[in-house]
Amino acid sequence: MTATSAKAMTYDNKGILSTLGRDGLLQVILIANTVLMLFPVVIMVFSGFKSNMEIFNNPFAVPDFANLSNYIDVWTQTNFVRYLFNSVFVTGFSLLLILVLGTMAAYAIARYEFFGASFLLLFFIAGLTLPLKLAIIPLFILFRDLGILNSYWALIAVYVAMGLPSTVFIMTGFIRSLPRELEDAARMDGASELRIMWSVMLPLTRPAMIISAIHNLVPIWNDFFFPLVFIQNDALKTLPQGLTSFMGEYTTDWGVMFAGLTLAAAPITVVYVILSRQFINGMTSGALK
Repeated sequence: MTATSAKAMTYDNKGILSTLGRDGLLQVILIANTVLMLFPVVIMVFSGFKSNMEIFNNPFAVPDFANLSNYIDVWTQTNFVRYLFNSVFVTGFSLLLILVLGTMAAYAIARYEFFGASFLLLFFIAGLTLPLKLAIIPLFILFRDLGILNSYWALIAVYVAMGLPSTVFIMTGFIRSLPRELEDAARMDGASELRIMWSVMLPLTRPAMIISAIHNLVPIWNDFFFPLVFIQNDALKTLPQGLTSFMGEYTTDWGVMFAGLTLAAAPITVVYVILSRQFINGMTSGALK
């Protein structure tokens, strides 16, 4: 072995060790960040199985998971079920409208050439920079005059307006990346424009639709501000607003409160995981094809 080859091997070994050390440090940082992010969630879940005394005396102790009294109280002695239904309805209907309207607008902007298409896209993009909370007073007056104040439709209208800009932006970029040969082939086979959009293009845009759904799902589900302003009837409150009623003026049953928070976080967590897996599977199947 020559001196040159020996030096090259030494440099290669140093490079491998440096890469392994950097990767190892990155793994440690990611694990530490995961623990830090999950720690409050674990404490919340544990506290849902404890009484007030156990929470204050041993907040970090592992509880008796067979003690379901707090969850039974949440389900039977509060309006949690009604709040859950309201959140599911408002979030689901808002996402449906966001995806339908956003996909249609993005398809028109991305696939058809017409006067003002670029301006229309810029109009939607501008919506990403303008928070609707700045217009809360005009919105309140508008909804009052329309007669939809203190109803589901006030929240749905706001959430659709919030979600459309990001959805149109994401979907437009994705649809523009799809090959036009697919449309041309469908037109040659006699397919209508609606048929091309529904049967050819929409199945290919599934990953982008999943991204848009995930992007809008969590903010809508967790929103507290707009229900607080537009909803006064207790029967119409969503979970973030309704859970505040669990806190008493003088005393609070923290075990019931944490149980309610755990149940409120469970559906959105499950849906988020399912959508994430579908997004990964969609991208993988697209790569294989």
